[in-house]
Amino acid sequence: MRILGLLLGILLLAGCAEKTPTPEKFQFTAKTLEGAEFRGDKLVGQPAVLWFWTPWCPACNAEAETVEAVAKKHGKVQFVGVAAEDQLDAMKKFVSDHRMSAFPHLADLDGAVWRRFGVTAQPAFAFVGTDGSVEMLTGSPTEEQLNQRVSSLVPKT
Repeated sequence: MRILGLLLGILLLAGCAEKTPTPEKFQFTAKTLEGAEFRGDKLVGQPAVLWFWTPWCPACNAEAETVEAVAKKHGKVQFVGVAAEDQLDAMKKFVSDHRMSAFPHLADLDGAVWRRFGVTAQPAFAFVGTDGSVEMLTGSPTEEQLNQRVSSLVPKT
């Protein structure tokens, strides 16, 4: 009984410990292309990939199907598209034309999310570790390179 009480006390103390603050990069709220609210802090603590794109970018258009396929393959990793530098209708058309339904896309109409992550050119990727670390990549990785980067985000169990 004493051990049970000790364990309960430890669990209670652990529950009272302060949570690690959300890194500033993830302290944002944005709208998806459909108008739903998306909170960046929901990405903290899980592996994630943010793909920064524009509808008029030739490289973004060329890699859209690859990004969609990689997102579908890696169900344990949260993908988020972050569209900017164009109008909402063009963003929606891009997603529709490329049949991108595996993950949400944000309408970063004012570029605020891009600025948070220091994105100045597209396409770009932010690879987010479960510890909140962020590794940026500007440019278009091959499908194999993207698969490797995404696989490395999932902790080995």
